[in-house]
Amino acid sequence: QVQLEVSGGGLVQAGGSLRLSCAASGRTFSSYAMGWFRQAPGKEREFVAGINWSGGSTYYADSVKGRFTISRDNAKNTVYLQMHSLKPEDTAVYYCAVDLLRPFRVVIPRRPSEYNYWGQGTQVTVSS
Repeated sequence: QVQLEVSGGGLVQAGGSLRLSCAASGRTFSSYAMGWFRQAPGKEREFVAGINWSGGSTYYADSVKGRFTISRDNAKNTVYLQMHSLKPEDTAVYYCAVDLLRPFRVVIPRRPSEYNYWGQGTQVTVSS
């Protein structure tokens, strides 16, 4: 059974940092793209960052570019989201996801519909 366990959320002051982790289990994930999304109250789920199967290619939403870094450790089946210079507008529930339908995909998927397994989400709250 595929599971994605997300951890690392919390409350932080503006300008602070957090690191989210997403540990995958149930099968090997090293051939598949993974991504981070977030959803604020009353808003649609939005793409934050994605990483290809090898970790050699990444893509970021403009709103987080230069502040967030996505990485992965395929030996640990884990993807990370390092967040720096956090802003109140980064407050949301953060989800990790994996696209297990298309191995070795060249283009990093950015739409929620392109991912078929999701973690449970973790709350990130940035106070001003």
